[in-house]
Amino acid sequence: MSLTETNRRFYERLWSEAQLVEPQRFNTWPLVSELAARARRMLEVAPGLRPRLPLDRAQFVDISRAAMTRFRSRGAAASVGIIHALPFADGAFDFVCSFDIVEHVDDDETAFAELARVAAPGAALLLSVPLHASAWTPFDDFVGHRRRYEPNDLADKLARHGFAIERSAVFGMQPKSSRLLDLGMWFLTHQRERAMWWYNRVFMPLGLRMQKPLQWKQGFHDEPGIDTTLLICRKQG
Repeated sequence: MSLTETNRRFYERLWSEAQLVEPQRFNTWPLVSELAARARRMLEVAPGLRPRLPLDRAQFVDISRAAMTRFRSRGAAASVGIIHALPFADGAFDFVCSFDIVEHVDDDETAFAELARVAAPGAALLLSVPLHASAWTPFDDFVGHRRRYEPNDLADKLARHGFAIERSAVFGMQPKSSRLLDLGMWFLTHQRERAMWWYNRVFMPLGLRMQKPLQWKQGFHDEPGIDTTLLICRKQG
């Protein structure tokens, strides 16, 4: 089975059972609302049920039919698709958002090329990725990661596809406790209904309440202990 199909099955089931979280509840909202105020055309790739862009103004595309059906029920412009072949014209968007997706695909060069293709000159790209192969854990395997990125390699890859990194911040809601992650994976595998009840009603709301404001730095900073980075990039003309 291909990695794409494995991811599709995992997230189709997850999003069929999870609850939609409004973008205003994430710590990315202050930045997103600022960037969105200056953008006429916005795209979020692979939001699942965790969108960061405003539902009433952006276009969404995701591999999960369950997620996109939920979006359309809210009146959002949503379509089923994959990052390797985005169903949009060249330079169609002023603001592109892609959280936790390029690390899931076999061919990330094509994924970055597609993000670059649909971004207009001067467009903002908001991108999150996990860092450092040395930080790999069983959780990466469980959620379908193909890779973690080394900071210099990631910066070079973005530059090759026409993106300049403007700012970066430490990012992610993953618990630091490996025991807690192991316990969560066990329950999702062996007692899924109970696990999803706790995920929807306890762990996700608690994680949202415990979010800290993002601390932005100019350029791309790699510091010890960073698991995931969030980058603001600009598409060059």
